[in-house]
Amino acid sequence: MNARTNWTEADLGDLSGKVAIVTGANSGLGLETSRALLKAGAHVVMTMRSEAKAHSTVATLQADLGDVSLETMLLDLADLESVRRFSEMFHGKHSRLDLLINNAGIMMTDAQLTIDGLESQLGTNHLGHFALTGHLLDLIRATPGARVVSLSSVAHRWGFMEFGNLMFQNGSYTPRAAYGRSKLANLLFAYELQRQFEAAGVDAISVAAHPGTAGTGLADHLFNRWYLRPLKPLVFLGIQTPKQGARPSLRAATDPHANGGDYFGPGGRKEYRGAPVLVESNAASHSEVDARKLWVESERLTGVNYESLRTPTE
Repeated sequence: MNARTNWTEADLGDLSGKVAIVTGANSGLGLETSRALLKAGAHVVMTMRSEAKAHSTVATLQADLGDVSLETMLLDLADLESVRRFSEMFHGKHSRLDLLINNAGIMMTDAQLTIDGLESQLGTNHLGHFALTGHLLDLIRATPGARVVSLSSVAHRWGFMEFGNLMFQNGSYTPRAAYGRSKLANLLFAYELQRQFEAAGVDAISVAAHPGTAGTGLADHLFNRWYLRPLKPLVFLGIQTPKQGARPSLRAATDPHANGGDYFGPGGRKEYRGAPVLVESNAASHSEVDARKLWVESERLTGVNYESLRTPTE
């Protein structure tokens, strides 16, 4: 792996002919990831949850970038039927998928359930992307050199897997614990997917990234309480812009020296900010036992089976 510590969007290279999906692309990291890929020549499918967001996002990007190759498609990762419909629509338009950037997510929300009755943070951040990747697996396998990028967080260090209480059904839910679990799940998935790619002889890699701290608006709801509002300017003072926060994902998606199982994040103190470099996740994220348990549970909960990975490619 190239150990460069000054990587920027200028290093993306020419992505003409590449087809990419970026989830949660209407704002924040997803928007900046899409913008950079478009400028590099990729065809980018930007997913979002509403037509209104799609129209405004396209108008903004076309005004900024001119004639670029983009399309928007509706996708709600908290609704497994929406994930299935998106996959069907994508298959109807595309025969390849070079980059799947599983970016979308929610952060430290109050206790709530997805439309399928799943704890919302695990359901959206992990299970929605697990289902999406599984539905698109045939196109990933059919595209030489394809990559799946899973977005995690430094918060994975807060996470712990409790398979008898995966949805916090015993009343132990806290926004922080659920978010940490979902971000740990992203890494367990990314590393297990790479192992399964290798075992099946698939010409694709699974990599992960985290943005450090970035002012994306994802955490704005945490300051709704009146006594926390005065702290918001202080908390967000000096953190990275969304453009800076998107760089680890972009490097994971495009660096020709990246290997399956690599994890990229900011190179500065505590990985909060800085240029994207290889970083290391905690020991819990590398537990193959937990990864397999989570995989089995994810297949059961989503109804999406990765059985085709058990069959090596020719």
